[in-house]
Amino acid sequence: MLRFAQFHASFRQASCDSIVLSKGRARELVMKKIIVVGAGKIGSTIAEMLASTGDYRVTLVDRSAAQLGAAELPETVKTLELDIEASGTLEAALAGKFAVLSAAPFHLTTRIAEAAASAGVHYLDLTEDVVSTRRVKQLARSANSAFIPQCGLAPGFISIVANDLASRFDTLESVRMRVGALPQYPSNALNYNLTWSTDGVINEYCEPCEAIVEGELIEVPPLEEREEFSLDGVTYEAFNTSGGLGTLAETLKGKVRTLNYRTIRYPGHAAIMKALLNDLGLRHRRDVLKDIFESALPATLQDVVIVFVTVSGRKNGRLLQETYANKIYAKRVGDMVRSAIQITTASAICAVLDMLADGTLPAKGFIKQEDIALDAFLANRFGHAYAQHEMVSRLAG
Repeated sequence: MLRFAQFHASFRQASCDSIVLSKGRARELVMKKIIVVGAGKIGSTIAEMLASTGDYRVTLVDRSAAQLGAAELPETVKTLELDIEASGTLEAALAGKFAVLSAAPFHLTTRIAEAAASAGVHYLDLTEDVVSTRRVKQLARSANSAFIPQCGLAPGFISIVANDLASRFDTLESVRMRVGALPQYPSNALNYNLTWSTDGVINEYCEPCEAIVEGELIEVPPLEEREEFSLDGVTYEAFNTSGGLGTLAETLKGKVRTLNYRTIRYPGHAAIMKALLNDLGLRHRRDVLKDIFESALPATLQDVVIVFVTVSGRKNGRLLQETYANKIYAKRVGDMVRSAIQITTASAICAVLDMLADGTLPAKGFIKQEDIALDAFLANRFGHAYAQHEMVSRLAG
């Protein structure tokens, strides 16, 4: 009798263990396998945010073992040292994955997108580079997966906000988009600290900018059309930079008289950058300028992201204006303090991935940021990083 009781207890324990293992395996099968390319400040934040949910199995890829080693990651994030420019390497790593997220320098965008198309996985990126986005759009035409470029702050969230405001009018007059990632405590002549990709900043300061002027889509020069404005008692300047409009210029062409995007900085920044790029010719020696920036400008986690969008148009026959104004500050995320630009950029692409994974967004083709509903974005667990600090001023219709 005793032996039977012992056998019965052992059988029950084995059955319970089997159930636990089965649930674990089921959980493992449900989890989406994600590759994040680029182990810099933004890429490592994306990997940490996704892994912390328990819904994604994340592998962080970079060609630099030192960069991967420096990334502070939870144990659940795998790392892979890989030269993605070598033929077939990234395609092999993408086999069986749900999506690849690019947080790599803009010049690697097309390489990653082409590998995603070849492997048949979903593709998301953060690029502000206009030429790269055109190639991504081209690849999406024949792809069997979703291609969603420009999933960051600007381009990215800024287009979602602008399109939401624009949709509230019967006819549009102007859409003016302003975004900046600034140090809270500027202490040098540039009034700037490194908070984001150095390559990305230089690229947006050098490349032509899209705008709609008097209803016509044109190119305007970077660092020009400087303006000043005040928000919460602080004076800022804003000027043309490349890529911030994303695909919104194409979407609103023929529907708006004025559409432009400008980067926000503290006064005096644009004049010094024009001297460096134009008078000293560093626009043609970007590697030198990058080295100067990274040697002389300290990074900081004490930053603030400003999102400022103003739309005017007619509603019920009246000329009205609506404004979205938001400031997001650095804060602790999990066990680490993350800068505002890390939080906003990583949260944005994670939110888009979440909406793709749960079926909110189409699983195939080219998806523009302005195709994403603002309310759905802000309701998302990652998008809520914006909603918590939202300060919105709107005129009633």
